[in-house]
Amino acid sequence: MQVDHLLRLDRLDLSLVWGEAALLDQEIGGVTATDLEDPARFLQPGEIVLSGLVWWARDGDPVKADRFVSALSEAGAVALLAGEETHGEVPAELADACRKHRVALLAVPAHTSFRAITEAVYLRQWGEFSRRPTDHYALPENVRVDLERALERGASAAELLDLSFAHLGTPDCHLLTGSGRTVARTATAPELPAQRAAAALRDRLGTTVRIEADDSVFDTWYLHLPEDGQVPPRILHEIGELVGRHRRRQDLRAAPGRQAHEELVTRVGSAYGEVNVLEEALRSCGLSGAAAYTVVVAASGNPDERGDAAAALAEGLKHLRTVAFAVAGRVEGEAVAVLAHEPDPGGEVPARLREVWPLLHACRPGATLHAGVSDPVPGPADLPGALAQARYALAAARSATATATPTAGSGAAADAGAAARVARPADLADLRTLLAGVPVDVRAAYLDTVLGPLLDAGKGSHATLLETLEVFLAHNCSWARTAEALHLHVNTVHYRVERIEALTGRDLSRLDHKLDLRAALLCR
Repeated sequence: MQVDHLLRLDRLDLSLVWGEAALLDQEIGGVTATDLEDPARFLQPGEIVLSGLVWWARDGDPVKADRFVSALSEAGAVALLAGEETHGEVPAELADACRKHRVALLAVPAHTSFRAITEAVYLRQWGEFSRRPTDHYALPENVRVDLERALERGASAAELLDLSFAHLGTPDCHLLTGSGRTVARTATAPELPAQRAAAALRDRLGTTVRIEADDSVFDTWYLHLPEDGQVPPRILHEIGELVGRHRRRQDLRAAPGRQAHEELVTRVGSAYGEVNVLEEALRSCGLSGAAAYTVVVAASGNPDERGDAAAALAEGLKHLRTVAFAVAGRVEGEAVAVLAHEPDPGGEVPARLREVWPLLHACRPGATLHAGVSDPVPGPADLPGALAQARYALAAARSATATATPTAGSGAAADAGAAARVARPADLADLRTLLAGVPVDVRAAYLDTVLGPLLDAGKGSHATLLETLEVFLAHNCSWARTAEALHLHVNTVHYRVERIEALTGRDLSRLDHKLDLRAALLCR
């Protein structure tokens, strides 16, 4: 494994601070974690060094940084992986020292553990060791030969599992994703519901080996055996490396299809898309001739997670085994999927996605993924309208999350909150969720037009009038209840409402004017 390979592992989220190509091509021989100012006596040539930089003081002493990096260079370390958690960043003095002594420097974000980096290195080394011509393989020679032949002829993951474990009596083994979806299982293994599978991975029940591949946190594969000690660890890691090779080949074969998916999503999003062009794009994705189509749009509320929207949506849709789909990420950070399926009068697609959504959120604690699901449409000509519908539903999901009252306590409540982040057009049930789908600049213009005089932050009286308007409308324009809520005399409420009417040009005795003002308040 080379230093550059660590940078390519998305799940580690490492970033390069400094390092020339020749340094990044160096082979990694091991891992050492240290926070000693002079760690030289504990290092071996070829190692990467993990440091939380506890030894570093914020006084910016370049001599201390130079001494530390010099020790690494003299010991033959191939790279320094510096944690950002202690100081919030990698000190510039440390970067300068690494340039001087020609030691590659990588930054480790606070959410990435040193253990995850160590496991990544040693799991890859296990795989490379197992491919070398040696007598130290864990799997028997005949099993290895059979597996290599099966891999070359394109055997499925289930076939590979059966071949791998046959000489051990074929214990129950599931190949799972982080959200609990079963990719494959040995012939004797029972079906494992996604919720139970995800819980087993989360609670570390049985024996689990992560499959090393270029994947996201949502579709990472895991070999999972329900009981400990059934299979020797060396054999499990060797099987895991072989399944990883199968995964990488599968991803390479799927690469051309991703371009077709992107083309379809682009065509659906075009205001001038022609039916015959859409039909051809659907055919290229293997989705033509379906009885019904549904569009799903997903997005993340956190800019740092936007790249995950497409991976999360694709993983969620793979749980819907009777649905074929094409999914692609968009420049604006959203992911769009076109689903082909049988007629869906009962709303099975959004219902199943709501079941799966908490499992996706559990893959990345604190995730803020939302999705909007259109109603089913009969043909390609209706797809652009379905996309607009799904985007409005997405806005409804975001609005519902933003206005929900947090409930402390049960995990069930948390699951319900995650599931509520999937919305469909039927959830556009009030003015707030309807307005959430209106572009931000349009809402801002409407707000300024209707409430402009009341938005002058420099006038405290206007802030008071704005509060009065909100309370007055919230109490159905009741003078008495408004006065009670604001602890005012009714005459004072009458005076303030008259001022509001004069400044806005609206008459609060008219229903349409009340709606104008209520809509403007919701646009803030």
